[in-house]
Amino acid sequence: MLKKKFGTMMSIMLAASLTLAACSSGKETPPAADPGTSGETPPAASTEPFEMTLRHTQVGADKQRRLAILQDVIKKVEEEVEGASFTLDGVDSDVNRKEKLRGEMAAGNPPDIFDLFGSPDAKVYAKEGMLLNLTPILDELGISDKFSSLEPFIYEGNVYGLPIGGSGEGFFYNKEYYESKGWKAPTTFAELEQQLADIKADGKVPLAGASKAGWVPLMLTNHLWSRYAGSDVTNKFATGEAKWTDPAVVKAFGKYQEWVNNGYFKKGELGFEYAEYTTQFTSGEAILMYDGTWKSSVFKEGQSGEGLIGKVGFFNLPAVDGGAGDQTSLMRDVNNGYGFAASVAEDPQKLAAVKSFIKNLYNEEMQIRGLVEDGVLPAMKFDEEVLTKNITDDLMKEIVAVLNASETSFPAFDSLVQADVTTEISNIQIQKLIGGQTTPEKMAEDLQKVQEEANSAVE
Repeated sequence: MLKKKFGTMMSIMLAASLTLAACSSGKETPPAADPGTSGETPPAASTEPFEMTLRHTQVGADKQRRLAILQDVIKKVEEEVEGASFTLDGVDSDVNRKEKLRGEMAAGNPPDIFDLFGSPDAKVYAKEGMLLNLTPILDELGISDKFSSLEPFIYEGNVYGLPIGGSGEGFFYNKEYYESKGWKAPTTFAELEQQLADIKADGKVPLAGASKAGWVPLMLTNHLWSRYAGSDVTNKFATGEAKWTDPAVVKAFGKYQEWVNNGYFKKGELGFEYAEYTTQFTSGEAILMYDGTWKSSVFKEGQSGEGLIGKVGFFNLPAVDGGAGDQTSLMRDVNNGYGFAASVAEDPQKLAAVKSFIKNLYNEEMQIRGLVEDGVLPAMKFDEEVLTKNITDDLMKEIVAVLNASETSFPAFDSLVQADVTTEISNIQIQKLIGGQTTPEKMAEDLQKVQEEANSAVE
């Protein structure tokens, strides 16, 4: 049985609404007042056909269940809003965030609805007037008080995006292999390192590795520096209260490089994409994989990791000797969500479609589907009884137990530092560290230089 603490964990991680009232049999009508105005009556909604563009990142074989949920939401919107027709544009998450959406925002022509990273992106775009203010819509739908954490999407007191779901990060491990060795999930850092060494000696790859995209190795690196220097250290880089050159941070970089040099990751990882990362684990080549809880979706019937159903476990990074702060802390995130173009407010038909989209995605049915079918933690608050009844997957139960055991959490580094710093560590420094082209000390110095320049620009 899940612990009562589960409700607290969800409150920390997740954000959205409770079950909404059933949809009426009629078509969606425009609101009484346009969002952002003071009671002005918008023009009557036309019944002429119109198109909405929706940019999503549910691409690839392992995201088909998530895409199916999105498609079902769109189908309901098209049934409710007369004349509505959606064009879905699937794009890789990194490409969308760092290339396409940035370019579209700069040109002033983003899609009507799009995958949006919360902090810091949402606040930057909101400040530029590019995002639809959702506060009036949430009030009208009666769900403003149903959200437990919309912080990444709030700018000057208003809401400019909604999280898709929640996630945490930790180690997935091959239980079948562990049982063959008589092992259990490690409870100390020394035990973890001994297991990594023994797996390597056994001719297996200890850790899946794919570092062509820097965010992949930085998941684990971020957790390491949060262990050594404290889970709140990243918050302090942008304020100058802490530095990348602090000895504990440098020690964490050194530990990651040590694991690389020990051959704990697959050779050639700098050339591997994220899809290969998963394949190394699901094929049995790699015994452990550090990833987000969203990865649990591949260990379901019909997915790429189907052969490992019932054979995968999950554990948190153990405490490091001499580490700072709460050593049970792990990364928890509600930063991935949907945003809406500010221009939607000028079109009653599109505005009605946005309201219908929010209503049909942020409800109990769709959110529980995301949890059960896709392994995505809901973006909603639920009664514990509802969650207990619906979580039947053993891996998800194990994930929840790990999340419950963590007293505190920290957000991913790229939601806390400036874009230039994220680019420096993601596109340059982590690859140089893995490739042996820099040292932990030099990496920290280079990062601190960029950090100080970014901090000065803010001042």
